[in-house]
Amino acid sequence: MTVYLDMAATTPVSKRVADVVVQYMTEDFGNAGSRTHEWGTTAKRAVGRARAGLAEMFDVQPDELIFTSGATESNNIAILGLAEAGRRSGRMHIVSSATEHKAVLEPLAHLESNGFEVELLRPGQTGRFDAGDVLSRVRDDTLLVSLMHVNNETGVIQPISEIANTLIETPTLFHVDAAQSFAKVEPEVLRGPIDLISFSGHKIGAPKGIGGLVIQRRGWEKPPLQPLLFGGGQERALRPGTLPVPLIMGLFEAAKEQVEQPDQGNGSAELFKSTLIEAVQDLGGTINGDTAMSSPYILNFSIPGVDAEAMVIQLASKFGFSTGSACTSTNFTPSHVLGAMGTTESVTARAVRFSWMYGSSFDVPDLINRLRGTINS
Repeated sequence: MTVYLDMAATTPVSKRVADVVVQYMTEDFGNAGSRTHEWGTTAKRAVGRARAGLAEMFDVQPDELIFTSGATESNNIAILGLAEAGRRSGRMHIVSSATEHKAVLEPLAHLESNGFEVELLRPGQTGRFDAGDVLSRVRDDTLLVSLMHVNNETGVIQPISEIANTLIETPTLFHVDAAQSFAKVEPEVLRGPIDLISFSGHKIGAPKGIGGLVIQRRGWEKPPLQPLLFGGGQERALRPGTLPVPLIMGLFEAAKEQVEQPDQGNGSAELFKSTLIEAVQDLGGTINGDTAMSSPYILNFSIPGVDAEAMVIQLASKFGFSTGSACTSTNFTPSHVLGAMGTTESVTARAVRFSWMYGSSFDVPDLINRLRGTINS
């Protein structure tokens, strides 16, 4: 049986979550927009509970959270939805990172091709930015700073709190892609003064195709977003379409299940990661990214003389893992994240990512022995 070590790409749905999804697909199957019968009312109330519960996790009001198909859509709304406000105000400068997910980089590239000035910062070999360096790039005409909380390839955690607490005193908005941290890593940080937060369900044990966007007020004013799609007026007229009630309830159940776990303190996850780091280093390997400030659920490493694709093939019978982001791994191109960190081509070509979540079970000695066997083969 293959051990799954690609949880940063997607996670399995637990029976508890699956049961909730099935309930709202087969029993409480009403349309939350139907107001004339019990089925619609039941669905609407359920969505209201889910919205309120998820909003509480971010310490925002229920009307400051909208449901989307996932973090990619949320990122697009958060970034492209500000374009009109930027043009109107003359604030057309955006600060972000060259290590962002493509779901941020590509919307930014679209804005850049339409007259915006996009400044992509490079973090150096640790993959972690100094908050002061990021803030030093903010100008009077800076519309937005967009920085992911936890990197999806390296697990490096960025200093979100310090940046948020400074930007809240300026007109510049702050967007955080929290796909890899929501309900798992530094949950208190996402309760801070962040204007826009994107998150996905399938990174925490919810079904694919559901996520959300937090749109937090400053005083009485929300970020001046404009919709990218039209029709129906659902989700504050920012994201039209019939609400996928089963997926929403699955997301809510998965989030509750995640925060209830005894490993929420990351004890066993940290133990596994530290054991794996020690083993990789004993094998002469390199850890890609900061090990002190990183997710307990992700490790990116390279082993001298072992090509990443060769390692995947060698270990495929027992372990499933990746060579980088699931969104780009089929292209067999070097990691743009490691490239932006200044990692050498040889190290990048050998880089693999192991990722896991609470409740994951591994035969660590077997994994280490197989890594050794890969080196010797």
